[in-house]
Amino acid sequence: MTMVSIGDLTVNYSEQGSDESISAPIVLVHGLGEDGRSWAHTQRDLADRHTFAVDLRGHGSTTVGEAEGTLEQLGRDLVGFLEAVTGPAVVVGFSAGGTIVLWAAAERPDLVSRAIVLGTSSVVGRAAAEFYTHRAGQAADTSSDEFRAAMRDDTVSGLVSAHDRVDEIAARRLEAIGEGAGYANAARAMARVREQPLTPRLSEIRQHVDVIAAQGDTLCPEKAARMIVDGLTDVTYRVIPDAGHLMNVDNPSAVTAALREAIAGDD
Repeated sequence: MTMVSIGDLTVNYSEQGSDESISAPIVLVHGLGEDGRSWAHTQRDLADRHTFAVDLRGHGSTTVGEAEGTLEQLGRDLVGFLEAVTGPAVVVGFSAGGTIVLWAAAERPDLVSRAIVLGTSSVVGRAAAEFYTHRAGQAADTSSDEFRAAMRDDTVSGLVSAHDRVDEIAARRLEAIGEGAGYANAARAMARVREQPLTPRLSEIRQHVDVIAAQGDTLCPEKAARMIVDGLTDVTYRVIPDAGHLMNVDNPSAVTAALREAIAGDD
């Protein structure tokens, strides 16, 4: 793991592969309540590529700084990482991480050469906004039985086949959340996507975007993915079978295959 100072943050990331590769670097952005370790399987499978798995603000070992609870700030954090560490890159985002990646792709096409988003939404409905707001409030005490049970429930909801790993995955997510300030910050940012949807900005994205949905995703269903596809001008759409929202747990080999296909398009 490596640390770098960017703005008001000390950012933690895992770098794998050789910087001598002629291919563009690949930056991996996790979702809410995770950290860069959620991409460990992907980094192993893509050992022939130069990958960077970054911890978002207040997640994993990245500090929380002066958190604003906005998508724009999280997007600026990603842009700062690209500027300071990798330069132009293929940027992959899962769930909330995908929303951040789409913001960065619209804002800085010079740094996001290609975007790949998995289980991502460009707008959230009223129920989802209320969910994010409620979880942000619960995160004030991440050691409480209430919050720990909520995270376990969310993990169960995100899986189709890997239910034998629920406790392991929930524990890993709780560790990534830590004291909860970064989780609450990102949850508030996603809640605000209801009133300030990213959908209108999709038409600004001129670089290619690969949109990947999971067949059994009830948290971010294919309808949400289709909305993103419809708003883009240059897009490829893929579906991961036999997987829920946490597709990288349910069907990691299919996710890796889809990522390889998408990344190959940038070579």
